[in-house]
Amino acid sequence: MDTELDKDRRFATTLARGLSVLRAFRPSDDGLGNAEISDRTGLPKSTVSRLTFTLQSLGYLTHARRHDRYRPGPALLALGNMASASLSFVDLSGPLMQRLADDTGTLSLLLVRDAGRMLIVKTWRPRGIASLWLEVGHRLPFHGSSSGHAMLAALTEDAFAQAVRDADDDRGLTPAQAIADRRAAHNQIVTQGYVITDPDSYFAANIHAVAVPFQARELGEPVIFTCGGMPKALPVPRMQEEVGPKLLATVRDLERMMGQGSGVGARDL
Repeated sequence: MDTELDKDRRFATTLARGLSVLRAFRPSDDGLGNAEISDRTGLPKSTVSRLTFTLQSLGYLTHARRHDRYRPGPALLALGNMASASLSFVDLSGPLMQRLADDTGTLSLLLVRDAGRMLIVKTWRPRGIASLWLEVGHRLPFHGSSSGHAMLAALTEDAFAQAVRDADDDRGLTPAQAIADRRAAHNQIVTQGYVITDPDSYFAANIHAVAVPFQARELGEPVIFTCGGMPKALPVPRMQEEVGPKLLATVRDLERMMGQGSGVGARDL
């Protein structure tokens, strides 16, 4: 937990721990036991045991198939669907992003900041074309991803500082590196409207991606729309000349549909 928050009387530590248990699950998991959840969250096994029992009793976790392993439950599914339905830009972006995915042959993504990483919350796959394996629920690091760099550039100073404190990736994101990533992405957004991380520093050698930030009125911070593909299908020149401009135009279309101004832009640095 963040030490500053721990000292704030308004901060409900038990609730935060329960939410960290829910965040521990990944789409590829075939359920998790208390020991695995303890390893992923850093919480004591006795604490995890109490939290999983409570969450299972309330329907946020289930262990109907194998009683030693927990899985996301129906109450969590309902909560996620309710949240998605309350954010109008999510539904409006669907047809636009699917058309973009089909037109460019790329995997199109919607990502949000989830504590110290970028979380994929929506994917649109090109019809009839093999695409990247990334799925909803997958987390990307800030450093070394176009999505992460775009987010760092679009955050307010306070949110940026918090994101750096929260960063839990394994790529050694230091405050100095975060500032460098933020400035480089800021320059790209100002000059071209989208962010392309240098492939030599990308967190995965088999992924190329271009990203554009979007500020929804319903949210307090930006989200990121991204197009990704294998390097052979999505080389840097194609991202710069075709896919990046098309992604930017798609986000601008969404902004017009939402009655918003043109672009979240990048913060003055």
